[in-house]
Amino acid sequence: MTDTPGRLLALLSLLQTPRDWPGSELAERLEVSTRTIRRDVDRLRELGYPVEATLGSAGGYRLVAGTAMPPLVLDDEEAVAVAIGLRTATRQPVAGIEEASVRALTKLEQVLPSRLRHRVGALNAATVPMAYGGGPNVDPGDLSVLALAIAHGEGLRFGYVAADGRASQRRVEPYRLVAAERRWYLVAFDNDRDDWRVFRVDRVREPRATGARVTPREPPEPDAAAFVSGRMQAMRTTHRVVATLRLPAAEAVERGWFAAEDIEPVDAAHCRLDGHVDTLEWTAFALLRLGCEFTVHEPAELAAHLRELGGRAVRAAASG
Repeated sequence: MTDTPGRLLALLSLLQTPRDWPGSELAERLEVSTRTIRRDVDRLRELGYPVEATLGSAGGYRLVAGTAMPPLVLDDEEAVAVAIGLRTATRQPVAGIEEASVRALTKLEQVLPSRLRHRVGALNAATVPMAYGGGPNVDPGDLSVLALAIAHGEGLRFGYVAADGRASQRRVEPYRLVAAERRWYLVAFDNDRDDWRVFRVDRVREPRATGARVTPREPPEPDAAAFVSGRMQAMRTTHRVVATLRLPAAEAVERGWFAAEDIEPVDAAHCRLDGHVDTLEWTAFALLRLGCEFTVHEPAELAAHLRELGGRAVRAAASG
């Protein structure tokens, strides 16, 4: 490769892969001599790229962190991935990240080749994000403190405000951060309670790393997201619903509003619903959507809610 600017960009692209690159391998990749590689590395250093050289049989060149962030070199797939990630970040509940993401995305799209700009635009136009409603904002500085403590294996101290408003001080050993349903959660071992806990990050106050390294513990579950999901399910109030539906069991299952295992046939024209649900409001809606007559046996709260809905519907029809 005789084009020096092009060769420097190609060399920079290789060095941005996190590994040690022997000079001989770089020379082979770029089809130049090792002497040329040494000169090109010196040029990159003059331009502000912190290229570190290590000696020995396992040594080589590596791009390390410097005092300033030099320009990045991205291939086509990386550029598309970053653009999509930035656009997604504009919808995340992290305070201030929306504006920063928009600024970064604007800069990136200005330099994207037209073929890549078209790919990014087509994907964004064809994608509709799931609307979860507005989640509570999380301070990006707090999120960084938590993430760094996890990465460095350090303990954490922070204030925490529970759902009922009670404030407490916590000493924890952080394990993972989980983003779910437009909220951030911290999975950590609570030292004072001697148990694993899930903390909502928007309720965390003034987190700070203790500086003390902690011995990694066996996590409660290998998949931190599954652990958070299980805790969230356990915290939800569940209701047992029993009702007789004037509908064949096969049709009730086919309409898909309730789990098949919760439907049992009574006779050719009726079936019995017996299952557990999170909310009575959703259950009332699902029963009405079946489009058949039904009788609620329990809970009494569901029957009362349906009577209220019926009265509201009658009053609305009369006022028309």
